[in-house]
Amino acid sequence: MPQLLEKDDNIIQFNSKKELGNQLFPIFVKLNELTTLVVGGGNVGLEKLVALLDNSHVAKIKLIAESIRPEIYELVKQYPQLELIEKSFDSEDLIGVHLVLAATNDNTLNETIRVAAHERNLLINVADKPDLCDFYLGSIVKKGDLKIAISTNGKSPTIAKRLKQVLKESIPEEIDHILQQMSALRLRLKGDFAFKVKKLNAVTASLVDEQDTFAIPTESKNVRAKLKWLLWTAIVFSIAVGVFVFWHREPDFQLFLQQVDPLFYYFLAAGFTFAMVDGAIGMSYGVTSSSFSLAMGIPPAPASMGIHLSEVLSNGIAGWMHYKMGNVNWKLFKLLLIPGVVGAIIGAYLLSSLEHYSAYTRPIVAIYTSILGIIILLKAFNIKRRKKQKKIEKIGTLGFFGGFIDAAFGGGWGSIVLSSLIAGGRHPLFSLGTVKITRFFIAILSSITFISMLGGAYWEAVLGLVIGSSLAAPIAAKVSNRISAKTIMVLVGIIVLMVSLRNVIVFIMKIV
Repeated sequence: MPQLLEKDDNIIQFNSKKELGNQLFPIFVKLNELTTLVVGGGNVGLEKLVALLDNSHVAKIKLIAESIRPEIYELVKQYPQLELIEKSFDSEDLIGVHLVLAATNDNTLNETIRVAAHERNLLINVADKPDLCDFYLGSIVKKGDLKIAISTNGKSPTIAKRLKQVLKESIPEEIDHILQQMSALRLRLKGDFAFKVKKLNAVTASLVDEQDTFAIPTESKNVRAKLKWLLWTAIVFSIAVGVFVFWHREPDFQLFLQQVDPLFYYFLAAGFTFAMVDGAIGMSYGVTSSSFSLAMGIPPAPASMGIHLSEVLSNGIAGWMHYKMGNVNWKLFKLLLIPGVVGAIIGAYLLSSLEHYSAYTRPIVAIYTSILGIIILLKAFNIKRRKKQKKIEKIGTLGFFGGFIDAAFGGGWGSIVLSSLIAGGRHPLFSLGTVKITRFFIAILSSITFISMLGGAYWEAVLGLVIGSSLAAPIAAKVSNRISAKTIMVLVGIIVLMVSLRNVIVFIMKIV
């Protein structure tokens, strides 16, 4: 029964609940299998044309107008299936057409097109005339295979655009990767539709189930952890026994170790310590290693070479683990990789070329590490700058800048790229996995560039750093869990700041 609303001169009266709300039925049309006619070659026609092609690059479209903008002709180069005809509209133009868009600034002509379309039972959209439209072109959010259409029933295109922006920023780019995985899983399932739905529901339900079906029992975790710890202890013990035996039975081996530059042992201990710190707080390996290297008199270029060589293995393992867990956004990876590698190679080349001017590059690096030391202290005390976060759009530029800074100053890829991606609204887990696996390739190319430019310069320090960090990697996480991350960050920040400022002061005193 229709229900009458209480009379009010300030509101629109409705006779039935059925008339309330948006009565449009959303559908998704295969434009590549239909022919769409656009009438109008001006700004409105261009806008409609771009909207169609953005959503279907292979859409079959015919555009008719007495005058066509040059920008529309440019589109033909990219979309060869686009047919342009400079002529006035005629009802015969509707033959073989499935959808019609009237996009002229002539209301009389638009009405003529509408009448002709309806005579042939064709659906038509008339620009800026909602009452004359059979369908609307709503705002659309696209994330790979995911597509969301927004409609305000023609009431407010502005609201639709704002909602589009909100959804576009809220939905992570990685959603398409998830869709591909779910699609692959669905294709592997056997049985009818109902069975597949049941299985897919079971899989996705486990993600929110209080008792995670994928979780490894605590007892099994403890057993695995103990086995790994015993295995690593056995390896270290075997190495120690081997060194002890060779020391007492092989005079040549004893002589060799005695002749090794003490710098190797200093950096062996430093690499081990810095890797432990990095395992505790997830950062600062580059800045601590760089600061220590400068304090020990190692020029910036060999210092950066040692840091990157030691990071090849750790980032390779981390990247592989993230890949196995599906935490890599391959689209983001492609956008970061080439610019990041190019930036790293250029940074490594410039730093190596300026090796003869290390007295001048050293204070620059020291200033950079001082800034990072301050950042570490701010993070330790959870002091954040209140700044409006904007979504990072120029991923290539970010990758190039991060790669260059990382190679030229001995670190910074994670602090620059990862923090920027997360601050820009990207998913932290996918960002971390992508940055780690990209860092692996950047470390390799940076190392190759440094080695080709510097050769074996300061090999004792470089080798000590590489071996020390490798030895610490398996036990860093286990030991670091027993130490306060905040305490470590404060100590690291203070030490880095003091050492870096010392290098700057020494340089100033020399030139004064």
